Amino acid sequence: MDILKRLQEGTSKLAVVGLGYVGLPLAAAFAACFSVIGFDQNEEKLKAYRRGEDVTEEIGNDALKEAAIEFTSDPARLSEACFIIVSVPTPINRDKTPDLDPVQSATRTVAKYLSAGSIVVYESTVYPGVTEDVCKPVLEKVSGLVCGKDFKIGYSPERINPGDRKHRLKNIVKIVAGMDAESRHEIAAVYQMVIDHVYEAPDIRVAEAAKLVENAQRDINIAFMNELSIVFHRMGIDTDEVAKAMDTKWNALGFRPGLVGGHCIGVDPHYFIYEAETLGYYSQIIAAGRHVNDGMSDFVAQETVKTMLRAGVDASHAKVFLLGMTFKEDCPDTRNSRSVDIYRRLEDYGLHPQASDAMADPEAFWKEYGIRLVDPSQIVDADCLVFLVAHEAYRHFSPEDIGRFYGNPGKKKILVDVKAMYSRQEFEARGYFYWRL
Repeated sequence: MDILKRLQEGTSKLAVVGLGYVGLPLAAAFAACFSVIGFDQNEEKLKAYRRGEDVTEEIGNDALKEAAIEFTSDPARLSEACFIIVSVPTPINRDKTPDLDPVQSATRTVAKYLSAGSIVVYESTVYPGVTEDVCKPVLEKVSGLVCGKDFKIGYSPERINPGDRKHRLKNIVKIVAGMDAESRHEIAAVYQMVIDHVYEAPDIRVAEAAKLVENAQRDINIAFMNELSIVFHRMGIDTDEVAKAMDTKWNALGFRPGLVGGHCIGVDPHYFIYEAETLGYYSQIIAAGRHVNDGMSDFVAQETVKTMLRAGVDASHAKVFLLGMTFKEDCPDTRNSRSVDIYRRLEDYGLHPQASDAMADPEAFWKEYGIRLVDPSQIVDADCLVFLVAHEAYRHFSPEDIGRFYGNPGKKKILVDVKAMYSRQEFEARGYFYWRL
């Protein structure tokens, strides 16, 4: 098929379908080597990209302006491409089962304009078998072409870590897989143009499974630390101090308790659990980890209220501010935010919390959750500050900075520091009622 040669000579193009946190960095990287079509149905997002505004904050405005990407919402443009990457979201339904509608919809769109001699590579997270058993039949039926004869398919699990400035697309190890040896080598050759280290998995199902388990193992390890935290609080032991002591051993993994949200760790394990159950096996460890992590929002909300009660503060009339509403630190992504769950739970307790964030877009947050984000200047006369996400902007706060949010120096001050950013000893010495996960 010699896809790479066609791309290098400019006789065909590379297309990326879905321009979010995964697709946009891919499109920008490949645009330095080939002619790239960036397809997305969200015209408002495309308008921002054309203005040079990176709403994902993954590559930055300057790099986006320099990237020669042909942004379009016209699916017919996909007919110009011989290498098509599908990087649309794969969420879960309310019952925690996989929602394959986005990837199936994208597949139908690609199939309508699929040209003979092309390769379609999926980066969307799926359970083993989806690429070959779900997507391939759709590609064949809609396009009228035969997979293996007229076109080929592959899989390359995304490893974008939003907000991570160390592990970037270029320097990560990129797994690639194809339906046969020829397609695998061709896919690897294309990705090697923009990525330093490419690992060729033996087949597509192995690559699909690798994506699920690399996130499931993180989910399980965080769940372990979360369970320890719940029990250590009953024992009157500081979990962070235990973790620091444990980390002195050479084989410690360095995990900490926390809120597990987002579009990967909090979602991908459910794809594994679902497929295991269809095969007659109920996942015990992975499902238990999900159960623990899904319950941490309730635990943090309960402990926040308990801390106020221990301080003698009337929680129903307290001014409570939640700081950090994205799903992780130094990232504007608010999908599957566990901080929102805490906000809702505090409302269920009769509190009237207010939310603020150093990274999230206020308008987008309002549209998604119906919650108004307040500016830091509006955080005044607080009774309780709840730091949920360890944004760099919050890590730099001094005790004096935090103290100004409370106003009256003599009032009782409650500080909930979920990620243990601050010194317990220092704040307790200043008279704070301090709690951390």
